[in-house]
Amino acid sequence: MKVDEIIYLIDFLKSSNKGDLQQNDGNDDLSIAENEQDLSKEIMEKKQKGLLRTGLTTGTCASAATKAALLSLLTNLSQDDVQITLPKGNVVTMKISWTRFNDKSVTCAVIKDGGDDPDATHGSEICSTVQLIDKNGKIIVDGGIGVGRVTKPGLGLLIGSAAINPIPMKMIVQSVKDVLDTNGDIMDNNGLSVIISVPNGEEIAKKTDNPRLGILGGISILGTTGIVLPYSTASFAASIRQSLDVGLALGSDVFILTTGGRSEDFCKNLFGAAYPDHSYVQMGDFAGYSVKQSYEKGVKKVIIAGFIGKLTKIAMGVKQTHVRGSHVNMDFMAKVAQECNISENIVTLIKNANTARHVSEIIDAYDIIGYYDLLCKYAFNQMSSYSKNQLLIDIIMFNFDGCVIGKYPR
Repeated sequence: MKVDEIIYLIDFLKSSNKGDLQQNDGNDDLSIAENEQDLSKEIMEKKQKGLLRTGLTTGTCASAATKAALLSLLTNLSQDDVQITLPKGNVVTMKISWTRFNDKSVTCAVIKDGGDDPDATHGSEICSTVQLIDKNGKIIVDGGIGVGRVTKPGLGLLIGSAAINPIPMKMIVQSVKDVLDTNGDIMDNNGLSVIISVPNGEEIAKKTDNPRLGILGGISILGTTGIVLPYSTASFAASIRQSLDVGLALGSDVFILTTGGRSEDFCKNLFGAAYPDHSYVQMGDFAGYSVKQSYEKGVKKVIIAGFIGKLTKIAMGVKQTHVRGSHVNMDFMAKVAQECNISENIVTLIKNANTARHVSEIIDAYDIIGYYDLLCKYAFNQMSSYSKNQLLIDIIMFNFDGCVIGKYPR
């Protein structure tokens, strides 16, 4: 029979278009993030040659586990594998790791395979428990153990709901409908409960941005295409956008964009209680992308903070270096030093330096005044171009002890 009603506990039937738009927001700017991505030479070469193995998202795994559990419930037979149709129409066959029959329900698990992507959820069990309930014609999808709960606005999900994103939710429901197309009469006198769980999800979530985004108790069920592309910038870019959206929804109009956790800690020591936690965004290598998103979302001001290496790359406007830990351009660093009226001997030392940190040791040893401020000014000029010079921007450079050594504007 035709299912009378599908209940998404996060109410996507009423806001699915909005959710899709939010999930795709910023995709036009992904080329900026791609150019800023900082990968090892080996990984970059494999990526360019298409040698990296793709994986499947948690959303795809949850859909497969759900389909297998429902089939097992209806046939009383465990399933070795199931076929799932991905959002773009291609079909994948998913192996079922295990099936457990309980008194009134069936639980199936799929082992998440992220391919060659350094994915925190790789190897985890993504489970679905399916049970008939006394709600004729209704399908209820929710999150269980290890799936986070939304506690902050700005994510396009209702507060209190399970962190199952729109496209994975639609995939899960579609997997149910595919089974019901040939077994629909079961819904004449029953409804269906689907609970997605990740046994170690709470521990995995500590390695993600979920706590920062206000998703507590577990991971999110994610994926817009169903496929994991190794070292894709899309997930990191989405995290940046979501961090900005959450902060804006909570009333922030100033954001501190840091290159990592250490620079964020130093900023928190510097600013104290002046800015709430949701004003902090770890942008990683994606400074230009973060600034452009901030500008387009109507942020009033950003404070960009980091150390000499990353900020020098930002100052240079480096694109497509793709070499993690690579040398910055020493000629550029020497050129900046020349603006501080130093001797040619020191210029030569800087040109022959091994790393940006080595340059800082030379600058400090010879007490060269204003050098770090100049680097910050160059970084400011580069970042301003991403906001059409309309966004207020401060650049702060820390030394490795957490002291501010450079700033622009002063």
